[in-house]
Amino acid sequence: MCIRPTMYQEYIHDNVLLTSSLAQHLYRNYAAPMPIIDYHNHLDAKDIWFNTKHKNLAEAWLHSDHYVWRAMRSNGIAERYITGDATDSEKFDKWCEAMPYLLGNPLYQWSHLELKRFFDCDLLLNPSNSKAIWNHCNSALRASNMSTRSVLERLNVDTLCTTDSPLSALEYHQKLKHSDFSVKVLPTFRADELIAFSNTQGFLSTLSQLSQITSINIGSLGNYIEAIASRIEFFNEMGCRLSDIGLPTVCYAKGSTGQCESIFLKLLTEQQLSEQEKAQLTTYVLNQLGKLYYKYHWSQQLHIGVLANVNERRKQELGPGTGFTVIDHDLDIEALAKHLSDLDREHKLPKTVLYNLNANHNQLLSCLAGAFQSDDAPGKIQFGAAWWFNDHKDGMEAQLTSLKNLGALGRFVGMLTDSRNLFSFSRHEYFRRVLCNLLASWVESGEIPYDLDLLKQTVENICYHNANNYFKFNDIA
Repeated sequence: MCIRPTMYQEYIHDNVLLTSSLAQHLYRNYAAPMPIIDYHNHLDAKDIWFNTKHKNLAEAWLHSDHYVWRAMRSNGIAERYITGDATDSEKFDKWCEAMPYLLGNPLYQWSHLELKRFFDCDLLLNPSNSKAIWNHCNSALRASNMSTRSVLERLNVDTLCTTDSPLSALEYHQKLKHSDFSVKVLPTFRADELIAFSNTQGFLSTLSQLSQITSINIGSLGNYIEAIASRIEFFNEMGCRLSDIGLPTVCYAKGSTGQCESIFLKLLTEQQLSEQEKAQLTTYVLNQLGKLYYKYHWSQQLHIGVLANVNERRKQELGPGTGFTVIDHDLDIEALAKHLSDLDREHKLPKTVLYNLNANHNQLLSCLAGAFQSDDAPGKIQFGAAWWFNDHKDGMEAQLTSLKNLGALGRFVGMLTDSRNLFSFSRHEYFRRVLCNLLASWVESGEIPYDLDLLKQTVENICYHNANNYFKFNDIA
């Protein structure tokens, strides 16, 4: 059953974001039919295995999305209705109360796109429509085609890559691998905790678990790298083809193996490390990780530029990662270049996707990518998709424009969700519409030719084929 207002032009209509007949042609005939590859998201493989359903729309949208939490706080909504003990229906009412003031925010467009695609609902999110939307969507969520697996299959998802701790047993990936589920669900090796040298107790806890899992007594830096290599081999056997790491800032301080061994022993004995020593150990481990990724033909993703948890009071109240992270202004491009160059010098630089949180760094990273391309993989170093605070129409267009001007747009591996929200997979549609509209505008301005074969190739490659080939997903049984 659909739900629509009377005497109203639909907000999410067939041509939304497509402002010309050429854009509409590119989207409908080339982009829309392509399967989806989501090579970086935060869905839980356990939820996919158990084929879970959301109980209500608040659970789907509000329980774990810090984008939403920030937006609600911007509207003066009390924390009780955001991360607190209010009922789900109360939280949803407050979300609808905030929504009219978010006009133009990508959350406004994404939320209405999800209402349209998954619930066939054209009502605008606002207080007067809150109850009608709540009742309609919650009823729809009970249908069999709203389970996690059904939604993914309905969206024509081919492959998705979760984000997983190096300590993970990957038990649900294993179950899914041997099931009849049509979507490839692959792990990603998320290495942040392996270089968390500023949190001594947390790192030592990681070390203890790593030792137990691998049966390797970690008494030296060499043992540590051996244990990491064991986990990478396990992830590889489970179909992993990507790693990921977040680098708030990029540091580079090269030390000898002996120096780094001594620093690691200090860490094991809970001695305080200087900032220089942390940088040396980080540089060493990142280099060793890069070599291991190269060995297994993986691609590494580097997410750069997060200034985390800047509101100390709120961090103490609510914990880290609750919506108080901002864009960092700093990017040491020379340090990043040295990391890549060290691996390249030994011919062990893996395929690498570079993401920046600060849009002012678009040209820096797209230019840097061009300095490390190689004949062993087309588009080997990627300037990655618009990420986090750039994940909207303006940000996507800026990223694509920088790539067009300074790189090889036709080799771009395309969009990802980077989200815990199952329904956020509709953002692939959002991106594809933005892509087709931008390409059409470049045709109309004379920047690129009106050649439908060339445009078809470009659109289909960016939407699907480039990622499939770059990450070698077809090679996975």
